[in-house]
Amino acid sequence: MKSYIVILTLLLHASLHAAQPNVVLVFIDDMGWGDFSCFGNKDARTPHIDRMAKEGIRFEQFYVNSPICSPSRTAISTGHYPQRWRITSYLAHRAINDRRGMAQWLDPKAPMLARSLKQAGYATGHFGKWHMGGQRDVSEAPAITEYGFDDSLTNFEGMGPKLLPLTLKPGQDPKKPGRIWGDAVRLGKGVRWMQRSEITGGFVDEAIPFIQKAVKAKKPFYINLWPDDVHSPFWPPVDKWADGKRGLYHSVLQEMDSQLGKLFNLINQNPGLRDNTLVLICSDNGPEQGAGSAGPFRGFKTHLYEGGVRSSLIVWGPGLVARQNHVNRTSIFSAIDLVPTLLDLTGASYPKGANYDGESLPGTLLGKSDASRNAPIYFRRPPDRDSFYGDKDLPDLAVRDGKWKFLCEYDGAEPELFDMENDRGEKRNVAEEHPELVAKFTKSCIVWHKSLPPDNGPQLVGGFRRNPPKKPKKK
Repeated sequence: MKSYIVILTLLLHASLHAAQPNVVLVFIDDMGWGDFSCFGNKDARTPHIDRMAKEGIRFEQFYVNSPICSPSRTAISTGHYPQRWRITSYLAHRAINDRRGMAQWLDPKAPMLARSLKQAGYATGHFGKWHMGGQRDVSEAPAITEYGFDDSLTNFEGMGPKLLPLTLKPGQDPKKPGRIWGDAVRLGKGVRWMQRSEITGGFVDEAIPFIQKAVKAKKPFYINLWPDDVHSPFWPPVDKWADGKRGLYHSVLQEMDSQLGKLFNLINQNPGLRDNTLVLICSDNGPEQGAGSAGPFRGFKTHLYEGGVRSSLIVWGPGLVARQNHVNRTSIFSAIDLVPTLLDLTGASYPKGANYDGESLPGTLLGKSDASRNAPIYFRRPPDRDSFYGDKDLPDLAVRDGKWKFLCEYDGAEPELFDMENDRGEKRNVAEEHPELVAKFTKSCIVWHKSLPPDNGPQLVGGFRRNPPKKPKKK
């Protein structure tokens, strides 16, 4: 009888293990909310991504947790506001990071989604941009594999094997391509050079055998596929060159879609993968001015206005999602919520003491519910971005709470309040009409801000320290 129970337990465990869904997170770089053609772009086509949307769910009120690269990636990896880990702007040279009051890299002790999934039996791979430590003159950062990944392939902004970009313009001798970030060869072994226009495909070509190996080993897999695209400078194939910044951007966008299509097709055409794989597609922050489009929203990358932090999320999984070709216009949630949500969907355990800022919303992600997260979503601007893209005094703090969006300075000055149900473009500041809401949101933003490790935002203008106040002259 005892042996029978043991066998039954093992079979049950194997059954649960086999049912664990595969997860692929595609995190695009610097793409606007309105850049997929399924989100309204009339000037460029993204047919492979559009097909994923048609077979899945489009979320219109999904947010990332920072309007700039490194902290946004930290949030979606840890389920924490990135300020907890002192990563509040893009990681750069050591002296610049110090000046901003930031860490040099993400602490490996952070509760990484990948590590939790690896401990739950997943094969874990990171293929693409990292930018959470190890670049420029910061050469002693931890390897990507120290964060819970079995394998990795990155660009110059990470430690481990990498693809580095060659560049070509029309008319240039193909035997004499340019090179970007050539000094990054010193950051680790395993460097390969390839055309910048093909690097998304290079990451896909690394992810595919990783998937095949996991399938052969009968292991579920978790993959970060984080392309360099569509970040500037823009290097489309020479035969698809275009005029102007936006034209080049659209050429890169369409080429990225084409190269991602190879991975999407592999998953879609394999019944076992199609029925048990969840693919999430979104952007790390809003678009660069003059390149991508934030659709109807105000602002760009680095701004706390909607254009900087609202992201076009697509969730695909025909065997897992409850609705297809569905547009969810009501659920308000963010990247930090994806970590506990995916842990619950996969049956993985939460790390001890994780205390996630994110909330688990599996029903929402799979289209079984239109629920939003309960807590508000808070934001703090990058410390070096008080002035950017023509705005000389950007708000320091922001919160999205129900239908309201509120922004202010660190001390609560210059309040802006917008009714997102009737003014999603943030055109009409109604702060004077709702003093009670202004008081409530001012207090909550400042309390949240002060509860987290500080950076040097209050002391910086344009990335440099403010001039110290002059001493009054003696009479």
